[in-house]
Amino acid sequence: MLKRRIPALLLAAVLALTVPAQAAPDSEENFVRSRAYSGQFSDLTTASVFYDNVAALYEYGLSVGRADGTYGIQDPMTVGEIVIFAGRIRSLYRTGDAERGPDACGGDGSPAAGRYLRYLQAEEVLGAELDGSLEAPATRGQVAHVLAGILPQMPQINDQIVTEGYAARRFITDVTEYTPYYRDILFLYRTGISVGSDETGSFLPEAVITRGAAAAMLTRMVDPSLRLRPDWTLTERNSARDVTLADLVAPGTYIAAPVTAGEMDECIRYMLSGGGSVLALQYPGITAAQAQQVMELALATVKTYCEQGYNAVFCSYNQAGRVTLTFTASSLGEQTARYREETMAAAIAVHDRLWESGQLTSSMSETEKARVYYTWICDNCAYDYSAGDKSVSHIPYSLFANGTAVCDGYTGAYNLLLKLEGIACTALSNAGHIWTVAELDGEQVHIDTTWGDTGGGVDYSYFAMTPAQSWSRHSW
Repeated sequence: MLKRRIPALLLAAVLALTVPAQAAPDSEENFVRSRAYSGQFSDLTTASVFYDNVAALYEYGLSVGRADGTYGIQDPMTVGEIVIFAGRIRSLYRTGDAERGPDACGGDGSPAAGRYLRYLQAEEVLGAELDGSLEAPATRGQVAHVLAGILPQMPQINDQIVTEGYAARRFITDVTEYTPYYRDILFLYRTGISVGSDETGSFLPEAVITRGAAAAMLTRMVDPSLRLRPDWTLTERNSARDVTLADLVAPGTYIAAPVTAGEMDECIRYMLSGGGSVLALQYPGITAAQAQQVMELALATVKTYCEQGYNAVFCSYNQAGRVTLTFTASSLGEQTARYREETMAAAIAVHDRLWESGQLTSSMSETEKARVYYTWICDNCAYDYSAGDKSVSHIPYSLFANGTAVCDGYTGAYNLLLKLEGIACTALSNAGHIWTVAELDGEQVHIDTTWGDTGGGVDYSYFAMTPAQSWSRHSW
């Protein structure tokens, strides 16, 4: 009696290794490695990149390989085969037995994959979209579609990085909203089932998947420890290192004798975009009073480009009517060119740091980018209440180099940063103040960084004001 009972006890012990003793319905606890892989597949070597995954398929009881003792690691996975694996995982999760669910849907004499497909259809994991294609090689997109609905409420461990990387079109660029099953593909990235096949996370949705690559995805479904996190760097290398001050000005047309503000603006842009600081004009018979008017018009115009660092102009003329305007920073004279170069280098450094740190991204709107720079200006500058008329605080150099400025220094530095982003802006002034007017996302707004920085913190009420709001605070 005793000897006859021992085999029965051993049999019970073996069965306990292959089927969870107490299967829980709808539970990932049913995923148990119930047997050890010890070389059952003759074509699987430890050198294979998919060794751990294929071995895990065996250990979880999801595969016994082919009749010839191989797994077929390099062979194409068919649609029917991925459906079989998916049906087993679903049934194991739902019932604790990999075959119980599909077995209940068999018996019509159709290929083996048919009962697994019917089971997944009965479970509303799949519809009729794969009917008639079970023997065809499966694409990676089809695999994503089959796998995405197997397990409910999978934790989306990569949701943020995948959302940001995909939205910025820096990662998974071979998948768009027009790609079949694109939502299922992104789901695999968000849940760590896939991180793509290269440094940009390409999924290759139309490529046929091998049985080895499919094994990697399948085992990540049942073993959370195998799920992946993308090694992506979302910060963007958007460097402005080769930009010059001249590049920030739209080229103008030279007019020998500008009279109107518009004509003078053409001439000033002609000079600035050429990298010059001297403007030669021709006014036959000009008088001293007229020369004064030309000089004042030129100074008022160059102030609208305060990011260029010019705030003074010297005028000379002769009896032949040749007028020469030389632009400089009033406090710097001949050193103006060097200070302008240092200002530009400092602004580029700020621009590049904000991009590298991820505070600026390509997915941001112009308004969002302008707000980042507004905050940076207010956080990194203090108003210079001791500044005289010739103080360096009147030009953007002081803000970058010293952390102090007055309104034209604030506005010049801010406009310089905006123009490095390609944001159109100018400076608007009245008798005692100057501020920014910018075009943000198709809307003209007024921005006053100086007054935004006068309190204990950043005052955003001076950011992106409507013209009416701006007029109510400082008319012009």
